[in-house]
Amino acid sequence: MAAVKRTTILYLVLATIALLAAIVVPFTVYRSGSTALPQWSSAVRPGPLSSAHALLEGKCESCHTPNQGIKAETCIACHASAPELLMKPATAFHANLKECGGCHIEHQGRTLRPVRMDHLVLEKIAKRATGQVAKLDCQSCHTPRDIHKGFFGPECASCHTTASWKISGFLHPSPKSTECSQCHKAPPSHYMMHFEMMDKMISGEKRARVDQCFSCHQTDSFNNIKGVGMVKVH
Repeated sequence: MAAVKRTTILYLVLATIALLAAIVVPFTVYRSGSTALPQWSSAVRPGPLSSAHALLEGKCESCHTPNQGIKAETCIACHASAPELLMKPATAFHANLKECGGCHIEHQGRTLRPVRMDHLVLEKIAKRATGQVAKLDCQSCHTPRDIHKGFFGPECASCHTTASWKISGFLHPSPKSTECSQCHKAPPSHYMMHFEMMDKMISGEKRARVDQCFSCHQTDSFNNIKGVGMVKVH
C-alpha cells in the first residue's frame, strides 16, 4: 500500500508540474518573448526556418500567437503590402486570401522555400467563405501566361490538372504536319522586319512564310530550329 501511495503522490506532483508549465510557459513567452525561455524555445522548435525568415529564428512570437498558432493577420502585416506580389497577375489573388499556412509551410530548413502551391487549399478557402463547393477559375491566374493564345478557350481543366500542367499521354502531331496554325500562333516579331532580317537568316529558309511554322521549327520545342538547334532569339 505504501508503494502505491508513493506512486500516486509522484504522479500528482508530475501532473502539477506539467499543469504549471502549461500555464507559466505560454504566459512568460507572451509577456517577455521567447528569449525569456531559451531552452524551451529550442526544445519545441520543429526545425530551422527558411533563409527568407532566418532573421526571425528563435523569435517564435513574431509569427506564433499563444494558444492560437499562426494567424494570417501576422503574415499579412509583412507580406500583403509587397507590390511585387500584389501587382503581378499570377499572384495578385493573395490580396483576397485570409489563410496562408495551407501553401506556405515553414521550419523545413534553410534551403527549401516555404512555398507549396496547392489548388485544393484554394478550393477549401472558397468553400469556407461561400458555404458551397467552388470551382476554380483558371483564367483569373493563368491567362497572362496562356501559351495557347486563347485558341482552346477558358476551360483549362479539360486538358490540364492541378497536380501537373503537363498533359499526361499527350503526343504532338507528326513532325511532317503542316497544320501548325490550328494550335500555334506566331509571335509579334514574326510580323515585323525581325522575321525578314533575323529569323530567315538564322533558319536559312529565305522563302518561308509566317504561317509556315514547319519550315523552320521542330515539334519538340518552338526554339529548336531545323538544322540549327536551340536558339534563344524567340
